[in-house]
Amino acid sequence: MSTFKITKSFVDHVSLPEKGQAFYRDSVLKGFALRVTQGGSRAFILEKRIHKKLKRITLGRYPEITVEMARKEALKYLGEIATGEDPIANRQRDAVSQLTLHDAYQDYKRVKCNLNPNTYQQYEMYFKGELKDWMNKRLSDINKDMVLAKHNDILSRKSPSYANVCLRVVSAIFKFAKFNYEDSNGHSLFPVNPIERLGHMKAWAKEPRRQNIINDSQLPLLYATIQGVKHETISDKKTVFMDYCVFLLLTGLRKNEAATLKWEYVNFDERTFHIVDTKNKDPLTLPMSDIVYAILKERHAERMNDYVFYTKKSGYLKHTDLLLKELVDASKVQFSCHDLRRTFITVAESLDISMYAIKKLVNHRGGNDVTQGYVITTHERLRAPMQKITDYFKNKANIKLEHYGADKAH
Repeated sequence: MSTFKITKSFVDHVSLPEKGQAFYRDSVLKGFALRVTQGGSRAFILEKRIHKKLKRITLGRYPEITVEMARKEALKYLGEIATGEDPIANRQRDAVSQLTLHDAYQDYKRVKCNLNPNTYQQYEMYFKGELKDWMNKRLSDINKDMVLAKHNDILSRKSPSYANVCLRVVSAIFKFAKFNYEDSNGHSLFPVNPIERLGHMKAWAKEPRRQNIINDSQLPLLYATIQGVKHETISDKKTVFMDYCVFLLLTGLRKNEAATLKWEYVNFDERTFHIVDTKNKDPLTLPMSDIVYAILKERHAERMNDYVFYTKKSGYLKHTDLLLKELVDASKVQFSCHDLRRTFITVAESLDISMYAIKKLVNHRGGNDVTQGYVITTHERLRAPMQKITDYFKNKANIKLEHYGADKAH
C-alpha cells in the first residue's frame, strides 16, 4: 500500500479521483489519512482497529482544519484507543448526553411520521401544558425520583387519567430513545426508562373505567332535542352536528372515524360505507341500516365538500365541544360522543347479537381468541345485526324515516 507524507502542499495539489473517492495514507503517523472525492472535497480521517473492528473516524474537513490540527486530533484519538477506550462511542455519548426531551421529541416525529395527526396534537397539549418545564431538560437528567414527583404533582391538580397519560407520553419518547440512540457497537445510550418506576412501584393512578351510557328513558328526550335543534337552527354546523350524533348512535363509530368519512367511501348502490383510517389501522366496511341510509342521503343532497359531516372552515366536523355542551344543556342528558358508541355496544349485546358480529361492527380485534380468526364476517352478514340495532333505537327514541325524508330511503 502506497503511503505519502501528508503536508499542506500535498493536500493542495493532490490528484482528484475520476469517480467516487480516494484515500491517501500518511507515511509518518500510522492510521492518519486524507480522503478526497471526485468533487474536490478533502477531509482528514483516522483508521484504527477498536475492539478488533476497523473503524474510520472523520477528523475534519480541509481547509476548516489544517494538517497540523488534524494530526493533533488523531493523536488524541490514538491515545484514548491505547488505553482501551472507544473514542467514537465516547463522543457519541457526549453528544447524546446533551439531548433534551424537546430534541428527542423532534426526532420521534421525524421517524414516526405515519402516526395519526391527532396523536401529535395530544402530545403537543401535554408538552405545552404540564410537561412544559421538562422540555429543555436533558433526557439523561430525568430520573426516577423526578418521575414520581411529577406524577404526584399533576395528580394534585388533574384527573388520574390526565396524570397517567402525561407520563406515558414521556415514556413513549424514552422507549424511542432506547432503540434510536446507540453507540458504534449497537448498545443503547438510553437503556433505562425512568417512567417504569411508576409500574414497578404500582404507582400509576387508578382510572375508573367509564360506564356512562344513554339509557332507554333518556333516548326519547335526547332525540327530540336533536330534532328540535335541527329544525330551529339556521346554523349549518349545528344541523350537521345533530345528524352526526344520530349517526354515531346508530353505527357505534368512534367520533373521528365518523367525522372524517368522505363521500368517495359511501356506496349508495351497495348501501355500505368504508372507514379507511381506524384506531387499530384495520379498514372497516359497514352496511347501512334504513335510518343511516336516509341520513346519508339527506347529507349528500346538502353536501358542500368531500366530507359527509362537513364544515365550511375546517373541512370536516371538529372542535365540537361547545356544540356538545349546548346539546347536553338543552336535553339535560349528560353524555360524551364516546358514550354514544358505548350505548351502541350495550344495546347490541342486549339483543343477543353474536359477540363476533359485535366485534366486527365496532372494529375490535379478537385478541387471543383463536376461533375468531377462522370466522370470516362480511359486511352482508353484518347487515341484519346493524338493522336490528337501529330498529331498537327507532322504537326507544322514536326515530322515524320521515325525519330524514322517507322517500330517499327507498
